Formats: sequence, C-alpha cells, structure tokens
Amino acid sequence: MAVERVYTGCVLAIIVWVAPQAAFSQTKPDAAEIYRSGRNLENQGNMEAANAKYSEAVTICLDEISAGSGTMDSYAVLTWALQRQKKYNDVIRRGNEALNIRLDYRVMETMGEAYFYLGNFEASLRCMQRYITNISNGDRTSVAYFFVGEIYRLQKKYHYADIAYTAAVRLSPDMALWWYRLGSVRESAGEYQFASEAYAQAVKIDPTYTQAASGFERTRREST
Repeated sequence: MAVERVYTGCVLAIIVWVAPQAAFSQTKPDAAEIYRSGRNLENQGNMEAANAKYSEAVTICLDEISAGSGTMDSYAVLTWALQRQKKYNDVIRRGNEALNIRLDYRVMETMGEAYFYLGNFEASLRCMQRYITNISNGDRTSVAYFFVGEIYRLQKKYHYADIAYTAAVRLSPDMALWWYRLGSVRESAGEYQFASEAYAQAVKIDPTYTQAASGFERTRREST
C-alpha cells in the first residue's frame, strides 16, 4: 500500500492507493486442466510425468472436498485421476461418497470401469447401462458400450457383445482395438463374413495391427 500526502491550501489530504486485488491473488490450480495434462503425457508414453500430474490433481480435489468447497466436478476429476493410476478401490470408495451427495453419471461411468478391472462384472454392467440409458450421447458413451462388450465377450455372450461393440464403433469409428474386438466376437459366433469386415476396418485404421490382419485372412477364407 502506498500513501501520498497532498497539500491543498491549509488542508492536508492523505490519499491512500491500494493495488488491485488481482495483483496479489494467486490463480487457483485447475484440477481438470492438470488431469488433462497428465492424459497428454500418458498418450506420449511418459507415465512417470503423467502420474505426477494425476497425483497433483488428486491432491487439489481432496483439498477442495476437505475445505467444503468441493463440487461434483471435484469428485469427477478425482475419480478420473485415481482411475488412471489404477487405484480402483479408491475410485469405488470416493465414487460412492460422491453418489451419496448427488447422482453424477460421470462418476458412475468411472466406477463402472473400476468395477470391471476389479472383476466385478455385475456392478460394472449396472453402472455402464445406467450411464448409457441416461447419457445417450455423452463423452463416455462409446467407452461405456465398449466395456459392456468386453463383459459380454468374457462371458461368451457373443451376440450381446456384438451389439455393444457395434454401438461403440458407431460412436467412435477410429478405434482399431474396438473393431478388432467386434471381429473376434463375430468370428466366435461363426459369422465369418461380418467378422472379416470388422477386422478389415481395424487394419484400415492401423495397418500394423497384425492380429487384425490375421483375423481378416482367417475369416475371409472361412466365409468363401
């Protein structure tokens, strides 16, 4: 704070100047932005740096929640970051904590993924189906369909898996793995022509995908 004395006739005026508040305030860290930085680093193959970002995002979210300033966004980013760190039990614990406050389908979908990796397919399927039913065109709808397909594939319910994978690739058609999975369940169901078409899409997206290329050749022969 600066003080300036100004003489006006016989009157001494004291003018007090206070610097704008913004000059002294610090920008609050954005957990979502830090999480996205972690995802970018992970996509570049730098897992050590990515995990550091995820840990930072977790700390910020937990601080917000502890201080009473946390929102459902805080819980969503928290569960996302914990999920990337494969702390699945923590995802479930914090997710249930969030859902006890308010229903949030972002948190529910993340919990569905955590349940899947923990081997609890029934709970995972329940979460994914609720997300799909209520958020038919959300950011994670295609992912939710993919996990539903994974569950049915592992349960050898190939026709159900086909339906789920088909929905997943319709929403996100550039995922080679998803087309490969679609081809694999169609092949397991004996639908070789349709399987070869799915495998072909996987190879088109990723020409180095040797498993998909082998699947294509194998099912093409079977379908002729």
